Amino acid sequence: MGGTFDILHSGHKALLQRALEVGDIVLIGLTTDARASKNRNKTQINPYNIRLVNLQNLLKSMKSLDKFQIVPLENDWGPSVIDEDFEAIIVSDETKSTAQKINKIRLADGKTELEIVVVPMIRAQDGNRVSSSRIRNKEINSEGKIT
Repeated sequence: MGGTFDILHSGHKALLQRALEVGDIVLIGLTTDARASKNRNKTQINPYNIRLVNLQNLLKSMKSLDKFQIVPLENDWGPSVIDEDFEAIIVSDETKSTAQKINKIRLADGKTELEIVVVPMIRAQDGNRVSSSRIRNKEINSEGKIT
C-alpha cells in the first residue's frame, strides 16, 4: 500500500486495519515530499519526517508496528511493479485505477497480478469523504465529525 498519510484520520486507520487482515507483513510506501507536492495546489502538507513519525506512532497505538515496513515512495508504483514477493495491494476506491495500472505493468513483465483489495472510502458526518485536506480546512475532525 502507499500514500501520503498527511493528517492521519479514520480512513487511514481503515486501510491499515484491512492491510493487517490481508497480509502477514505489509509494506507501506510513504510518499516523499517531492512526490507529495506533485499534482496538488499549494496546500500545505506535513514534511516526510513528520508524516513518518505520525504513521509510526499510529501503528504503535494499533500494536502493529512490527507488521509494517515503511519505505519512501517516489512515484505511483513503488516496488510493487518489480517485486515478485508481493501478493496483494491495498487501495481506496479512489486509487483502485493505480492498482490496475500496476497489474498491467506486472503482466507485461511476466509477473503475476496482485490481488487488489479495495477499502471503501470512510464518510464524514456530512456524507462526504474524510480527507486530510478537509481536516486541515477545519471542515471535519480526524473521525469525520463536523467541526
